[in-house]
Amino acid sequence: MTDPTTFYWQDLLPDWPGGQPPEPPFRKGYPVKLRSGRVLVLPLRPLPDGAHAVASLIANQASFAVIEAIAADMASLAEPFAPDLVVGLPTLGLALAPHVAHALDHTRYAPLGYSRKYWYDEALSEPIHSITSPGSGKRLYLDPNLLPLLRGRRVCVVDDAVSTGSSLLAVHRLFSRVEIEIAAFVVAMKQTTRWAATLSAADPALPLKVKGVFGSPLFAAVEGGGYAPVPDTLPACP
Repeated sequence: MTDPTTFYWQDLLPDWPGGQPPEPPFRKGYPVKLRSGRVLVLPLRPLPDGAHAVASLIANQASFAVIEAIAADMASLAEPFAPDLVVGLPTLGLALAPHVAHALDHTRYAPLGYSRKYWYDEALSEPIHSITSPGSGKRLYLDPNLLPLLRGRRVCVVDDAVSTGSSLLAVHRLFSRVEIEIAAFVVAMKQTTRWAATLSAADPALPLKVKGVFGSPLFAAVEGGGYAPVPDTLPACP
């Protein structure tokens, strides 16, 4: 019931196919509308339970045109917060963060990473996991050389998607320890609503800082084939 994703994330449509928002069931793709009005068709990716699926965005496989369009919308969401610097989250947020920073007329951005360089300080790291990278042992690192650039400043944290909320929560914990203020979390896609409870449990103000270009629900397999959105799982945007 799914397509190879080889040719997904390459083109934007001028509007909904046929001029109307499509109705479920969705068999292989789920269309979303950008703030510009253009439409991007996302592939559906089944979850390991076999009964559910999510819409997928792999930013570092997208065409330049798609990345630039999404990043322009993300920059428009970040601009009202007037961040001093854009911070990109690995791995896929790093495909978007430079474009967002450039659109905001910044001269640079600050990347976080998963790879520990020999000069890194373990105190400038946080454990992390994601829905697409199961397993444990991964850590989010801030290069000590970037700390003077960030400390005491207001930043916009950029990622491709928020799903479980664990990545945003990890950067929140890390930055709280080193006096970096997160003005906003800006993502391309809010994937379901699962992340909101995770962030709210840490700080009720955190979910309000999350802005997304488009949202996608959790999907459940339906009789006869295809998937339908699970009620109350489509997040509001921005």
